[in-house]
Amino acid sequence: MGTRYKVVEVSTVTDEELERVLNECTAEGWKLDGMQFAMRDNSKRPSMAFVTFTREEEQE
Repeated sequence: MGTRYKVVEVSTVTDEELERVLNECTAEGWKLDGMQFAMRDNSKRPSMAFVTFTREEEQE
């Protein structure tokens, strides 16, 4: 078995959008690995998020 990775870029960082991405990917069998936020210099809100997932798959 090997570990596969999936990265989802979220350009509209809202709770609804992050929730949608989490629900869709976990329903497909992906497990949340982490979340990174890109911040703007002049704002406290993130401008972008990268959500990473993993899952184990059979190697060919």
